[in-house]
Amino acid sequence: MKLKFVFALGLSMAMLSAQAQLPQPDVEKVRGGDLTIQPVNHATMVLSYHKKNIYIDPTGGAEAFKGLAAPDMIVVTDIHGDHFDPKTIQAINTGKATLVVPQAVADKFPPEMDKGKVVILKNGDSKTLEGISIEAIPMYNLPEAADAFHTKGRGNGYVLTIGDKRIYISGDTEDIAEMRALKNIDFAFVCMNLPYTMDVTQAAQGVLAFRPKVIYPYHYRGQDVNAFKSLVNEGDKNIEVRLRSWYPAAK
Repeated sequence: MKLKFVFALGLSMAMLSAQAQLPQPDVEKVRGGDLTIQPVNHATMVLSYHKKNIYIDPTGGAEAFKGLAAPDMIVVTDIHGDHFDPKTIQAINTGKATLVVPQAVADKFPPEMDKGKVVILKNGDSKTLEGISIEAIPMYNLPEAADAFHTKGRGNGYVLTIGDKRIYISGDTEDIAEMRALKNIDFAFVCMNLPYTMDVTQAAQGVLAFRPKVIYPYHYRGQDVNAFKSLVNEGDKNIEVRLRSWYPAAK
């Protein structure tokens, strides 16, 4: 009996250890239930609502999502490896989730990937899936150039309407006019890392232009998010800046 108890305790500790790599999720009351926001790593997160799980830019293999329910929808912003990882998608997509992607991502699907449930959105398109409205928003570098890291029209940012809340996911962008023109955003996830997107000053200026209720800096490797928070709140103390651990391995 004692041996069984020790074994069970060890197994429980191992499971907790595996799950402890993920930061604590935020749970928000929205119309119709709870919205759970689970940061995973860098540009990767999981949004859960009504027992539906939306994986955003999943990378890191199945191990990165240990303890989380399988995806019902997988949303990808761009072709780069920190956003689109076919091996991770194949590892986690056990129930054959719907894939929401720009055409450039679909063009890079490997032959062995299941393409049965793919929704392709281009900038400006919108679609309702699983009761969730999805709008594809441009994401690109400034000034626009053919050799930019992110050219206009290739990738998508997204605005998801879940319950009565609008959630903006920037993808890799700078503070473009389309971001600045956003309205009524409840939660925003805005990138900041040089030289691929923008620095904290530019990101803060963009956020102050569209003034979301809550802003999460993400995709910020190497940037000072405390400085970003200070700049945003100097401009508007009513914007809640949430600093979360998107790089748990770096601790």
